[in-house]
Amino acid sequence: MASLGVRVALVTGAGGGIGRAIALRLAKDGFDIALNDVHANLPKVEAVRQEVSKFGRKATVLTANVAHEQEVGTMVDRAVRDLGGLDVMVANAGILRVDGILDASNESWDQQLAVNAKGVLFCFKYGALQMITQGRGGRLLAAASTSGMQGSLGLMSYSASKFAVRGIVHAAAQELAPYSITVNGYAPGPIDTDMMAQVVEASANPEKEQEELFRTTPLRRYGSPDEVAGLVSYLASRDASFITGQTVSINGGRILT
Repeated sequence: MASLGVRVALVTGAGGGIGRAIALRLAKDGFDIALNDVHANLPKVEAVRQEVSKFGRKATVLTANVAHEQEVGTMVDRAVRDLGGLDVMVANAGILRVDGILDASNESWDQQLAVNAKGVLFCFKYGALQMITQGRGGRLLAAASTSGMQGSLGLMSYSASKFAVRGIVHAAAQELAPYSITVNGYAPGPIDTDMMAQVVEASANPEKEQEELFRTTPLRRYGSPDEVAGLVSYLASRDASFITGQTVSINGGRILT
């Protein structure tokens, strides 16, 4: 980013979990923050906005469904109007539905590909258009997953959507490099979030499932949202200016890439 006079980051899915942690870390790093989530999570996002203000940074709340292109375009326009520009786009919003190949449905597939993959595509598209107009480069970052590095049992549609994220990162990084826009993903493993709890609770034996997660993770614990936020903070920084087209794993050694 050639000019850092105004530093603005937009974080989708910022109402809780990893998105909240990323928003707060980037505020601590000195960014003004545009906070996005769906309308149902508005009270949670408003609470995050108040937390951001404690770092002395500006924040604006933008409700939008990232699966809808027009809403994403409007969201970016409003972020620029409210905060003066856009330097970092974090396409963090995602959903998870437990399904296998034998019980997959059109609904489950379409929902997860729409939010997890199309949502990244639209955020990257409109984030990049704004960054190109500004002419000072920028960072595009997207939430992948260990399920996008190695498909996960019982998460067929989710795994497919996260593999798609990696493909978008690869293609966009090459296309946007001439504009000094870097494009990267972050791939969390088992992180202590509501989504992780959802996966565990959906198993036949939740206690055994959690024990197995820890057994197959060399560090023998869940990661924290703050640890993922630390990785995103680095990828959004000046120090990461020569990193692009990568999806960086943060999974406690569960999958080695």
